[in-house]
Amino acid sequence: MRIAVLGVGLIGGSIALAARQRVPDATVVGWDPAPDALARARERGALDEAAPSLAEALAGAGACFLCAPVGQLADLAAAALAAAPRDCVVSDVGSAKAPLARASRDERFIGGHPLAGAETAGVEHARGDLFDGAVWYLTPTPHSSGILYERLHRLIVTFGARPVAIDADRHDRLVAAVSHLPHVLANVLAVNAACAAEREREPVPPLAPSLRDATRVAGANSDIWTDIYLANRDAIADEVERVRAALGEVVAALRRGDPGWVRDWTERARAARRTLVERDLADGPLHELAFVVPNRPGVVAQVALGLSRAGVNIADLALAPAADMRSGAITVWVAGDEQADRAREVIEGLGFAVAER
Repeated sequence: MRIAVLGVGLIGGSIALAARQRVPDATVVGWDPAPDALARARERGALDEAAPSLAEALAGAGACFLCAPVGQLADLAAAALAAAPRDCVVSDVGSAKAPLARASRDERFIGGHPLAGAETAGVEHARGDLFDGAVWYLTPTPHSSGILYERLHRLIVTFGARPVAIDADRHDRLVAAVSHLPHVLANVLAVNAACAAEREREPVPPLAPSLRDATRVAGANSDIWTDIYLANRDAIADEVERVRAALGEVVAALRRGDPGWVRDWTERARAARRTLVERDLADGPLHELAFVVPNRPGVVAQVALGLSRAGVNIADLALAPAADMRSGAITVWVAGDEQADRAREVIEGLGFAVAER
């Protein structure tokens, strides 16, 4: 398969390396508006070919990854879809999906967002194992081609990641809470600490471990993060409002000297963090569930999103169209008895009879 990577920085370079190292018979072609970045990608061994233009990178491609800052993705998606073959799946790696609403109406486009990265930037820091074990969100729509969704899903599994289907709006709200808001708070904490030292007319003290941990991502690349903040501004603003309300409760409890409230608040925070960080590492046995669906637009997205909303992760997926193309079989592999039971319930709830092989 010919895989086009448009933008060869940290994420694009890591996709290219993963594809070269793990996808059998892949030819990885890169394009970047910065010729020096393209040259560095060739030096790193991330690319089989460096294309002089976007159109040449996409000639004959079966998959294309758009790896540019969020503010550039809408224009890049439009250019890629204009040049891509009709059977080429096009995806992105941006952390906000709202700017790509127009592209999502094309059956070839399926939004994506790998939850992986590093504090460093550039292809010189790219790694073929960057995505190992990482969640990689996919945002299919009713317009998405089922065949191309399957191709993208399999590629991402080959890269070492765990594809998770999610509605684009839900993605933006969730990422605002778990990724974008922490960057906002880290910036606020860093500036507040520096201002406190200035206000007290004291030298800035050595960073306490708690402040060092809480401000690790403060001041992240301003070009990239300005785009992200503005692209997902409504969802981020909603989360900031929720935090402001929560901080108001803390202020009130501290003003009245309420030890019971403070103790309960701390215990609730401990329990919430445990829920976030403790995961059952034993997934359980793999179940193979097969079912027949009509050949209609959006049916694969309907199934994938339904399973995701029920908390079911698809370990693998395969499509097999019938000879008359009026229907097709979908097979999903799900790890764990409980997840398999939930998957069966969701699929049957959509009106499809399930057989376990």
